[in-house]
Amino acid sequence: MAKSGNTSSNASRKPPAALTPNTEQTLPQPHPGGKLGVIIDRLATKRGATADELVEATGWQRHSVLGALSRLKARGFSFNLDTISGRRAYRLQKG
Repeated sequence: MAKSGNTSSNASRKPPAALTPNTEQTLPQPHPGGKLGVIIDRLATKRGATADELVEATGWQRHSVLGALSRLKARGFSFNLDTISGRRAYRLQKG
């Protein structure tokens, strides 16, 4: 059996470039459109929005709304869950 024309060994290959961790603070993404945008708009109001209000606004199931809130938080949007007079509402933090 004849040798192939490629005579370089694995040892002569360059190692892959090392990935450097991103130490910069992640900035929030631009305002998303669609139903995520509806959620952001509701959270930005003075009263905020309860999970049930977000379910009604989007037509999604409750677990889908809570997952969307988690994804928004991962994207850099910061919001709090506040309880005022027994109403638990999510509010977008300003600033």
